[in-house]
Amino acid sequence: MLHVRSGYPSRASLVLGAVLVLGADVAPLAGRFSTHMVQHLLLGDLGPLLIVLGLAGSVRLAHPFVALPLWTATIVAWHLTPLYDAALDHVWLHQVEHLCFFAAGLLLWTSILLDGPAWFTAARRLPYVLAMWLVSLSLSQVFIWSDHSYYSRYSVADQRTGGGVMLIEGSFVMLGVVVWLLLRVLAESEARQRALEGR
Repeated sequence: MLHVRSGYPSRASLVLGAVLVLGADVAPLAGRFSTHMVQHLLLGDLGPLLIVLGLAGSVRLAHPFVALPLWTATIVAWHLTPLYDAALDHVWLHQVEHLCFFAAGLLLWTSILLDGPAWFTAARRLPYVLAMWLVSLSLSQVFIWSDHSYYSRYSVADQRTGGGVMLIEGSFVMLGVVVWLLLRVLAESEARQRALEGR
């Protein structure tokens, strides 16, 4: 079960994440693909990340074998042309899209940052994070290098800018999480060494 971590930094992170998600949801950012991408990244990546940093515990659906495939399917499906354009044309579907991004992001970050199966050590979370980044990287490259727009309302130049936004944000987040995981790997290694010395 999830619960709020004690301490001011954790609670501040939780509140900031919630504010980012709610603010991004109501902000009129769908006019350009690049700003729409910012909205989706706040809703599905940065907001959920900050929320999870303020929580402790675990969620059954956040099992690593469930969270990453579900997140990948969500990201890819909602960027397919028919579904993306339909979400732009129908407010209710756009809200469903936002909810899907948020839920998938929350599950993914929960699987990476909170308690999980005993075998899912910090060292094993590193390739998991790299796999997540490769999904984001691949999608961003499709937008950056395409010579035509995939969506009816956006230009090629705007689409490329949106892909660049996705690339930069995903890379910075991935690097930050990799550094955190490497510190966890060192801490786990030191704990094992101390346990061996204490025998």
